[in-house]
Amino acid sequence: MRGGWNVCGLVLLVFLISVQGIGQTVSDAYDRASKASHLRMKNELAELNRRMNGQNHYLGDADVIRGRKMLSQLPFTVPSGVRARVLSELGWAELRYGLEEEAIENLDLSTRMFRLTREGAESEYLKTTVGTLGLSYLRLAESRNCCAKPSPESCIFPLRGRAIHDDTTGSEKALKIFSSMALDPSFKEGARDEAAWLANIALMTLGRNLDELPAAIRLPELVTESEPEGMPEFLNIAPRAGVDTFGLSGGAVMDDFDGDGFFDLLVSEWDAGKSAKFFKNLGDGTFRDLSSAAGLEHSLGGLNMKQVDFDNDGDLDAYILRGAWLDKSGHHPNSLLRNDGVDPESGAVKFVDVTFAVGLGESHYPTQTCSWADFDLDGDLDLFVGNETFGGVRAPCQLFRNDGPDQEGVHRFTDIAKSAGVETFGYVKGVIWGDYDNDRYPDLYLSCINEPNFMYRNRGDGAFENVTDKLNVSKPERSFPAWFWDYNNDGLLDIFVSSYDGIPAELFHFYRGMKIPLERQARLYRNDGRGGFQNLADSVGLNMPMLPMGSNFGDLMNDGFPDIYLGTGKPSYATIVPNILIANEKGRFTDRTRSSRMGHLQKGHAVSFGDFDRDGDLDVFEQMGGGYRGDPYYDSLYENPGNPENRWLSVRLKGIESNSFGVGSRVKVTSTIKGEKESFFQWMDSGGSFGANPLELHFGIPGQSNEPLTVEVFWPKTGKTQVMTDVAANRRIKISEE
Repeated sequence: MRGGWNVCGLVLLVFLISVQGIGQTVSDAYDRASKASHLRMKNELAELNRRMNGQNHYLGDADVIRGRKMLSQLPFTVPSGVRARVLSELGWAELRYGLEEEAIENLDLSTRMFRLTREGAESEYLKTTVGTLGLSYLRLAESRNCCAKPSPESCIFPLRGRAIHDDTTGSEKALKIFSSMALDPSFKEGARDEAAWLANIALMTLGRNLDELPAAIRLPELVTESEPEGMPEFLNIAPRAGVDTFGLSGGAVMDDFDGDGFFDLLVSEWDAGKSAKFFKNLGDGTFRDLSSAAGLEHSLGGLNMKQVDFDNDGDLDAYILRGAWLDKSGHHPNSLLRNDGVDPESGAVKFVDVTFAVGLGESHYPTQTCSWADFDLDGDLDLFVGNETFGGVRAPCQLFRNDGPDQEGVHRFTDIAKSAGVETFGYVKGVIWGDYDNDRYPDLYLSCINEPNFMYRNRGDGAFENVTDKLNVSKPERSFPAWFWDYNNDGLLDIFVSSYDGIPAELFHFYRGMKIPLERQARLYRNDGRGGFQNLADSVGLNMPMLPMGSNFGDLMNDGFPDIYLGTGKPSYATIVPNILIANEKGRFTDRTRSSRMGHLQKGHAVSFGDFDRDGDLDVFEQMGGGYRGDPYYDSLYENPGNPENRWLSVRLKGIESNSFGVGSRVKVTSTIKGEKESFFQWMDSGGSFGANPLELHFGIPGQSNEPLTVEVFWPKTGKTQVMTDVAANRRIKISEE
């Protein structure tokens, strides 16, 4: 392990917390209320799981059962076209549920019957069925190869080595279908372009040259080659580390839950029958699954999660979000899991679900996004939950004010969204806090899908002002994850808002040299320091197709500038697109997906950057898997090979008057580089809106100078700045608020 915790006077403290000391004793009344809350949540989640088959078409088998029953009851004399439609619908339901072989059988029969009917080969229903048959073969290829025989190279774009399929049946069939579709003028242009992309992918899985395809549907060969200059290769070590869970989409937090100095992993899956998992970091590059001992066996479902110390007791709790995408069936309770310290026998953190005990469990709306901040600067963290108004569901966003401990020691929450002016009704997919105008009070940005985004300025009096139009930050209107960050190190918070438009057809166009229209691009809103923003995405290299749900940022090469990793995908089986690594090269961005070997073709969700092995560089954990029952995959952990040319510094904060982890505080690190002083800025938070980085800031520092660093911390609650000089690099330090 390189480096160690630095001690400097009274404010740089050794970060070794006795695990026996973690957790705060609660009153008997609070303890009883907590146990009752935990039991109530257990029962409610069990009931949701029981109802899943009938209410969740992504996961349940109700459509399969219904389709098979309908097929069995069709009269012998029914027209062939009617039978073909039933077979087509049944095949699609079977594919969603993971029954690829049954789906292929029924879809193949459906296509042959359609061709014999009066509707003929030009039938739109036939075209849809043919496309679904191709996807069934492609998913069969994935199941028999990268799912059944995974390796670190599996599904990494461009495909090579052990990523090439041994069982070629599925890919051969898919290649034939998609090549034909891509060249068939009777298909719509978008369907042809999507088929062309999938034909190229199928050919790659077979290890064959792309020039086998006609020029009109072929990707350029450079797509399959690594860049001569770029990122070093990151190896997926999740199997070796013991965190390669096989499942569907979900959330992830990387942080030190047990206080031993190493980052653990808390992972969820949106399947209402799957419990959250706690992986304890053993400090030797591996993790141990202590989920059951942690009390998580009944904590079911959850598409996203965030860590928080809501009660200021010095350890990290967690909040799990549920119900996203499910419209009227998405009225699921979220969960606040209180960290009750480490069990000395098992070594696991013990979590208790206190949602109902603290006033967070009475209103249930579909959601997968939230963010914590001390919006009123009273020293504890408040919660904003972005809910989904869609499909007949009217779901107000919620701002839960943390009212602090009452006489029983309970931190209770009150929803003040309406009176604060942020009771937004929208299809909210991303929530982030950040003080963009440097007035100490955190402001609020909401990313929405299929509608404008929102910016609310915190007035500092308990209410917010909608400044979206004034600041011109409402685009793109089809966005997903977002974050505040200082991408150019000028000391001002900028905003990144992803685009959710990078479908396969668009990616096919992009790789063949076509420009992405502005309205479909992400936005990088640079803070001008005068209260305004300017979108620079197109001019700084962020004009590429994106389709992220999970994503996050961090300085992978320790060069002082935060990079981006996007976990791409959507429920459709056709969205086999690479996850994307974008390097920040001193304020300009370059796609380094190919050279980094992080372009996973399986669907990516929650992303967490963190130095899990404590070697001085950031690694990346990604929770993987699709939305349908038949689309699971293994989670990934990319080990950073390091950059010996640069240095680093990791900073934890200990709030005294402020919240315990200093969330919302600004940290500035100044280094002398070739005789010139250069400063780097970060704000203490968990990063992006889907996935959570540790509440420990990792600074990359260019060069190998022996000059000491200067570290400044601005604490918004008090408005005071602490300054530490003569700080050595390549250390982890903890700064306690004066």
